[in-house]
Amino acid sequence: MPATEPTGDLTGAGEYLVPDVLRPGLTLVLVGTAPSRISAAARAYYANPGNRFWRTLHAVGLTPRLLDPQEYPRLPDYGIGLTDVAKRHSGVDAALPAHAFAPDELRGKLRQYRPGLVAFTSKRGAAETLGVPTARLGYGPQPDPLEDAELWVLPSTSPLARSHFQLEPWQALAARVAQLRREQPAPIRP
Repeated sequence: MPATEPTGDLTGAGEYLVPDVLRPGLTLVLVGTAPSRISAAARAYYANPGNRFWRTLHAVGLTPRLLDPQEYPRLPDYGIGLTDVAKRHSGVDAALPAHAFAPDELRGKLRQYRPGLVAFTSKRGAAETLGVPTARLGYGPQPDPLEDAELWVLPSTSPLARSHFQLEPWQALAARVAQLRREQPAPIRP
């Protein structure tokens, strides 16, 4: 599979609003809660022009240039994957029904693709997956791994969370990703 192709809808039923971008060997998988209505309509991650996601990835050095939301399938070229905890619903986190979340499905994907690091892009997605209240989750690295991957929680880049946004946890994540990349053995070439 070429590096720029996402895995698509793993349900096989066309149920995902935005396809997963997952493959083996990724350094980092960023996990959102659910696509916004704008992202679902565009079928692209973080497509709301007010969302800081793409600007943040570039600002902290996770991508070498600013990507447009429609370029999301390129992220594996940089060792990064994307998925959501709620793949079949869209909207504001607080308005999502309890049945929207599929943490067991997410865990299965992480077991299958085995990224080195998993980072939730909001406390809500992490809370729904880990079964803990958002108030008990700090930003940055978490004490326990998730499916053998180092686990992080990041401030949301959503325009609705603007007053809570902090760049520092994203910068720390980028530094950790750079460290992991330096520690990875070089591929053996024939």
